[in-house]
Amino acid sequence: MKLRIDHREVEAEEGMTIMQAAALLDICLPTLCYRKGIAHHPSCMVCVVRDVDTGRLLPACAYPVREGMNIQTHSREIHDARREALELLLSDHVGDCEAPCRRSCPAFMNIPEMNRLISSGQFTEALQLVREEIALPLILGYICPAPCEKACHRSSIDGAVSICLLKRFTADDISRLYSGLLPSIERSGKRVAIIGTGPSGLSAAFYLLRRGHLAVLFDRHPEAGGLLRYHITEDKLPRKALASEIEVIRLMGAEFRMNTLITKDFFDQVLLHEYDAVIIATGREEKQITEDFGLERDEHGLKVSRTTLEAHTRQPEAGTWNPEPGSHGSRVTGHGIFACGNILHKRQMAVRSVAQGKAAALSAVHYLKTGKPGSACHLFNSSFGRLNEAEYGEYLKESGPASRLAPAKGFMGGFTEAEAMKEAARCMNCDCRKLSSCKLRIFASEYQAQQKKFAGPNRKLITKSVQHEFVIYEAEKCIKCGICVEITRAEGELKGLTYVGRGFDVRINVPLGGTLREALTRTGKKVTEACPTGALAFKIGNHE
Repeated sequence: MKLRIDHREVEAEEGMTIMQAAALLDICLPTLCYRKGIAHHPSCMVCVVRDVDTGRLLPACAYPVREGMNIQTHSREIHDARREALELLLSDHVGDCEAPCRRSCPAFMNIPEMNRLISSGQFTEALQLVREEIALPLILGYICPAPCEKACHRSSIDGAVSICLLKRFTADDISRLYSGLLPSIERSGKRVAIIGTGPSGLSAAFYLLRRGHLAVLFDRHPEAGGLLRYHITEDKLPRKALASEIEVIRLMGAEFRMNTLITKDFFDQVLLHEYDAVIIATGREEKQITEDFGLERDEHGLKVSRTTLEAHTRQPEAGTWNPEPGSHGSRVTGHGIFACGNILHKRQMAVRSVAQGKAAALSAVHYLKTGKPGSACHLFNSSFGRLNEAEYGEYLKESGPASRLAPAKGFMGGFTEAEAMKEAARCMNCDCRKLSSCKLRIFASEYQAQQKKFAGPNRKLITKSVQHEFVIYEAEKCIKCGICVEITRAEGELKGLTYVGRGFDVRINVPLGGTLREALTRTGKKVTEACPTGALAFKIGNHE
């Protein structure tokens, strides 16, 4: 039979669904409750399409095709219907995508994964992970006020995990600190000037170098470090730690031009002519800087784009730069000039300056590649707020029982390996184990769904079923799609999984009060991989 989908004709066989017919045209429709090869009942309604002739919205994963149908798969109405379907599912979804510690970290460091690596003795891997978001872990391990620890779910039980000290521990070993600095990446030949060698300037250099671009840092002082050196005393930040982190940047290939005052002529005639981009990280806002460099100011200082950190120019006619092949050429002030650190927000935390340094560097990297600044992409994040006291026991099921550990050598001395492993094991692993593969999160991001739109006044209490040797089940993350029920039924599990209860209280569980181990004797891996959310996930050591 013939039908039309998005103004294109397609021939489909009788019995096909609209989704299957759309696939013949390489049209991929979103779905949460459908999985090829197993029986299902449409429940998520994320795959809805519109029958143009009747105006009805139809579930594409289950609705059969008919001769002469005229189907539309994308429109504002369809988009809104899918978003509302997601919001209804999210209203009953209780769980954190990202752990609260990570959300509260200005650098968005993957703290739970760091803890998992440390607790298993993978210290080098832990440092590599930390450096994905934080270029100066040793420095910040001394001076960061640790907003992540204030958000830690364990703080309300027996003290937050010592996240800041654990971060510092990953970089405490000098041989580890200096190893694996540069990935095997081809040098680009691009040069970026960085004005300032404080936390934001050093961070920007780190991430530019890791992506193959040369970073040249300018500073009017005789020694690098900026505010870290000249405003933080030795008893709070040992100069040895500062020197080690600066040496890391130097070993990566950065050039330091100290005792250099950036004048208007130097900016115009050297930086804008000999460099492919400029990052201003001077540590404090000076009116003279904006006047000399032709940049705009407002009342938070230097004016930049919030999403790209590109500085605004006073010359609206400024165009993109198009150098001659093999030369750096010249360009009009404005494009390719970025700013980060305390020049934007006075007296901000060093960790925020480090985060902005990375953001400015990555925006510059995108500019060097495309001629346009880049901005970060933020995924949807589910968050349920504070733990209820009745949930303490559930969250402690996979963590060490000990209270917060103080290092025997004191704060400045830091953790030994044994102490770090023990303290890291206290992490309750509040993050979702399917951060990158959870379809609910992916589609909620794509359709900009709001979690609280249909939420009731009281949320369900979180439970964790951990009896299985490698699978964990968190029922409050389940969307009742039934995929796991159909898999265990098709595979002949003696107990398997089923629907328990009726109406709003229905949930997926083991029948007759059985355990998860009894339900998944041979289908644990299959149902866990098939689950579209983090409701069924692999335990620590088996996570994605």
